[in-house]
Amino acid sequence: MSKRSIIVSGGELCEALTLSVLNDKQDRCVIAVDRGVEFLYYHQIMPDYIVGDFDSTKKEIRDYYKNETNVPVREYNPVKDASDTEIAIRLAMTLGSRELIILGATGGRIDHLWANVQSLMIPFKAGIDAKILDSQNLITIIGDGETRIKRGEAFGTYFSVFPLGEDVFGFNISGAKYPLRNHTLTPYNSLCVSNQIAEDSDEAVISFPSGRVILMETRDREGEY
Repeated sequence: MSKRSIIVSGGELCEALTLSVLNDKQDRCVIAVDRGVEFLYYHQIMPDYIVGDFDSTKKEIRDYYKNETNVPVREYNPVKDASDTEIAIRLAMTLGSRELIILGATGGRIDHLWANVQSLMIPFKAGIDAKILDSQNLITIIGDGETRIKRGEAFGTYFSVFPLGEDVFGFNISGAKYPLRNHTLTPYNSLCVSNQIAEDSDEAVISFPSGRVILMETRDREGEY
């Protein structure tokens, strides 16, 4: 049983970031999702599991893992009720993972991205830490209580917050460039986009008594302003 699962999905993969995450081999399980297996194949990294409908994977690579390795391959009909990434998330949970890092969940089609973000609710409801990670974004879901974004540990310069389909009452942000106090955070507006830790603060603190929100920590692409 691995406490940490790294899911390599079929979206955009930053080579340097993906390899840096995969190079931490302590207590990890690597789950390749559909076309994500091609990245592992070309970098000679053996996954622990492979899942997907393989509608976007090269046949020779799929056949290699099926016929020449002992890696469990779980192939699904393309006509199904869950995305390949959701299937991988549920597999990781079944394996007992307490932390999920999802790579290759962004880039490309926006409908796939949004499905992947919503899929974070599955581990969140089970009390499992899960995040989507790429070179510019760290996406997670946070619940009631306090969440602290510390200057020396923050993923990027900015953070944004979005309610997940329902109003969030008593919402507070302190220590930030744009603070809020006892605010009702409502869906479908952009009030909490692109905030930052205040210049005179070492951390921003997000707090609310009940509900859940999407937290995105972001940074500009290298070379952009």
